[in-house]
Amino acid sequence: MLRAELARLRQTGELMECGVPVDPKYELGAVLTYYKNERPMLFTNVRGSSMPIAGALYGNRRIILDMLGVSSEERFGKIMAAIAAPQSPKLLNDGPLTRNIITRGIDLRRLLPVPTSNEEDNAPYITAGILAYRDIETGKVHMAVRRIQVNGGNLINVVVSGASPHLLKMLNTCTAQNRSLECAVILGYDAPFLLASQLSSQKYGLDKYEVDSALRGEPLLLVKCHSIDFAVPAQAELVLEGMIRPGNLGPEGPFAELMGYYSTPAPSPLMDVTAVLHRDGAIFQHAFPCREEHLVYGMIKEVEIFSALSSVVDVRDVNLTIGGGCRLHAVVSIRKNCEGDAKSAILTVLGAYKDVKHVVVVDEDVDIYDSRDLEFALASRFQASRDLIVAQGALGSPLEASHLERGVTDKMGLDATKPLAQDAGIYKRAGIPGFGKVLDIGKYFDRKVGKT
Repeated sequence: MLRAELARLRQTGELMECGVPVDPKYELGAVLTYYKNERPMLFTNVRGSSMPIAGALYGNRRIILDMLGVSSEERFGKIMAAIAAPQSPKLLNDGPLTRNIITRGIDLRRLLPVPTSNEEDNAPYITAGILAYRDIETGKVHMAVRRIQVNGGNLINVVVSGASPHLLKMLNTCTAQNRSLECAVILGYDAPFLLASQLSSQKYGLDKYEVDSALRGEPLLLVKCHSIDFAVPAQAELVLEGMIRPGNLGPEGPFAELMGYYSTPAPSPLMDVTAVLHRDGAIFQHAFPCREEHLVYGMIKEVEIFSALSSVVDVRDVNLTIGGGCRLHAVVSIRKNCEGDAKSAILTVLGAYKDVKHVVVVDEDVDIYDSRDLEFALASRFQASRDLIVAQGALGSPLEASHLERGVTDKMGLDATKPLAQDAGIYKRAGIPGFGKVLDIGKYFDRKVGKT
């Protein structure tokens, strides 16, 4: 899982390795942020710990696609196929994860180099941890990345918001039955596992281990946990086993959430960690908040939006931008066949995903991943008096500050497509014949020159 991807990143020159002593409190996050949390890094000299930290592994869309073995265009089919045809995982008798098992004297702050990222964060936070549990009614495995506040000893807070209806239902059912929910926090996974975790449990109702197996093209290898009746990836780096007891809450927050704003402190479920499993020479996985899980979550939502648009317009691609938190800003590329297509696309996107606040629709000659190309379309193809749609007082994202302030949000759609009647006239873009947008620059210069 993680080790195979680190080896691949090292081979391709994508992995930056830091042997200089780095403090996990603030300093490590500052280094990751310098590269906008887009450059995978391995810190081998972490102050106060012998455990290395790998960070920013999945903050770059291109790297995620490379790990999945697909192009940007192929990702829709890959993800849709995994949803449509999940495959069974495989349970092993043992695996690398079970080489080390700790059940006594668990003190997570001493055991793990958990970073503190921002100045007002209430405590060190596990930010890349995937919380996995079994549906007590169906037996299916559900999981998602959750922020986890590390308290003293073996106690952690697991944040469960209104955006997690399935887990809330499980916890409420457990409380009504006076039983604990057995669960595991998994660290040291790979891109297929992360992507599978971001599917909506409420919407799809799928076993996410089975979705992972379909995405990776082979069964996900599992081993049984030590202290709970559950199974986890055999090749993960580190797993915290435990249970959330009914009605057991503790204060959590503040924490710098999506868009860089601090969350409001509130009670959240406490998890008792009953065992820690880890590989020999375990690597701690970290994601500076809040980038990696939101990028992959956005990629899942792009698939859903693409699917909704497919029955309305000739859609080419969808991008939930990083600047918009991978959920608030959508850019859609269409092949325009008739006037009104862009307006229909705007309305479809706003209806398909409530978190989207602003939608820009462009022609297929615009690169929706290039902010300069997007600005070009807005600057030269958009007129507010005819191309702007505004919806006031709509339901938006609870992770967006101005929505939280009012409880509703104003939404906007911008039609930045060129008129069909003038396609061959003033809107024709200049281009260099024979080269287009793809050029092998290494043919002209030493590839090492200017490489960072």
